[in-house]
Amino acid sequence: MTESNEDRLKRLRMRSWRRGIKEMDLVLGRFSDDELASLSETDLETYDALLHENDQDMLRWITGQDPVPERFAELFGRISQHAHSRGTAEN
Repeated sequence: MTESNEDRLKRLRMRSWRRGIKEMDLVLGRFSDDELASLSETDLETYDALLHENDQDMLRWITGQDPVPERFAELFGRISQHAHSRGTAEN
């Protein structure tokens, strides 16, 4: 059974808003609300994989404390830029 694009976007939004820590709920949830529908298929696959990463690691990436793994760098750069423009992430 194949997941429809609509169901996939709903699943990714839900997982974005229901993280382990509130900070990442806000960063990923807001990004998913604003940008998810415009992502390419490749970016959606990368975003899906990103949602399997540890929230503590992603928080360190968003604040610049640790480097973002290369496979997520481009997409996470967009997420970080979005978070900083919305005032969600502060250095």
